[in-house]
Amino acid sequence: MSPARRVTITDIARLAGVSPGAVSFALNGRPGVSAETRARILEVAAQHDWLPSSTARALAGARAGVIGFAVNRPARTLGAEAFFTDLMAGVQSALAPHRLALQTVLVPSIDDEIATYRRWRSSHQVDGVVVIDPRDDDPRMPVLRDLGLPAVIIGSVRSEPGHPATLQVDDRRVAHTLFAHLAGLGHRRIAYVSGPAEFQHTRLRSEALSGLSAQGIAGAVIPTDSSPAAASAALGRLLADGASPSAVVFDSDVMAIAGLRAAQERRIAVPTELSIASFDDSTVAALVHPSITAMTRDTFGLGADAANFLIDQIAAPAPLPDRTGSAPVLTVRESTARAR
Repeated sequence: MSPARRVTITDIARLAGVSPGAVSFALNGRPGVSAETRARILEVAAQHDWLPSSTARALAGARAGVIGFAVNRPARTLGAEAFFTDLMAGVQSALAPHRLALQTVLVPSIDDEIATYRRWRSSHQVDGVVVIDPRDDDPRMPVLRDLGLPAVIIGSVRSEPGHPATLQVDDRRVAHTLFAHLAGLGHRRIAYVSGPAEFQHTRLRSEALSGLSAQGIAGAVIPTDSSPAAASAALGRLLADGASPSAVVFDSDVMAIAGLRAAQERRIAVPTELSIASFDDSTVAALVHPSITAMTRDTFGLGADAANFLIDQIAAPAPLPDRTGSAPVLTVRESTARAR
């Protein structure tokens, strides 16, 4: 069966018994047609589910009514981590009252992410974008600036002048809180199993761990692709070392649960022999045994804040000042205890 043909302004004009020009006036809320004619045209358009094409919207200077979210993460990671589900749900909750839609795409590389922004901008498919996982010297920022595509970055570092605004979460402070908790429990060998090393939040968390060396704490950082398999393998390498850590912090709840399983398979008791913690929290992290100590954030609220920030940015003539997101708080559970 061939796909249904898109209803055009010409079709609506024929069905309503008016000229295409009258349809254009009515659909765009412009004067030039009577109230009765306008009502008839709008009724015909609604009956046939008429929507303007992205090309027509671009030519008319109208908005697309869509927010873009290009995610450069493995699909298996997105399906497992509550962070992304909660973040997107929060974005959707803020967009819904404005009748805005969210278009999410998975991209395999940062170059493909940039190409997506160029395509969205040239075809007028989105009004703005939410961007995650900023990096130092991030190549996306000057591209977004030069495209004039409204954007809000969820990140840890203040935006550079002229670049898109940032909704800031202080990852250095978050990391200090969690690592200081472990240090206070007497742990002197702490490992951090991170996501990709190029992410700003990975660098900031790694620097926070390194900063504890003055207190006699030895820190080790193992970057991964954020997958559970990589987290399990990283813990295996750490435990095989002659100077294995007494505490390990993972970047996400899923990674921490994978690490917990790996420790249990090796008959290493958590937390009496090894403490485990996570930078992300979730319902599952609280339900496993032992439940996992984590930094608890309102990820749903973070997504809503980012979406509202972007809505304000779309309406603004220039990049808005950065804003501060809500800070995560430490939730201590069963997976951490005093070092032996």
